[in-house]
Amino acid sequence: MFVPFAVLALEPTARRRWRMAPFIAVGFVVSALLLVAMIRSPIDAAHRQYHIAYSLTISHGGVVVGFYVLAVCGALLFSGYRHVAFFGAANVVAVALLARLTLDGFASLWCGYAAVSAGAIAFHMR
Repeated sequence: MFVPFAVLALEPTARRRWRMAPFIAVGFVVSALLLVAMIRSPIDAAHRQYHIAYSLTISHGGVVVGFYVLAVCGALLFSGYRHVAFFGAANVVAVALLARLTLDGFASLWCGYAAVSAGAIAFHMR
């Protein structure tokens, strides 16, 4: 839910900001579902050759991950700024690539990608 809020803060007009509302709502629901799942059951982590495999007991986990990607990438794609939308498209490609490479390592690889992209964003902003 933080990425849609960040994109909302960038948008200059009320009309553009209203476009972020569905993504904020989806992000809030996904955050709540994941929080409840983490409170109810432990998170298992296993070391793999190139990543950490996280396991969380949650029903319809694939759907929840899909909505997570929708909240994060959708807000970026619907931004009124071309460079932000381009970044959203790059995130969609990264999601597809990481999911293709490994499903059980998606979370750890996505976090690594997010760290690199956050560094790039900070460099761009400076």
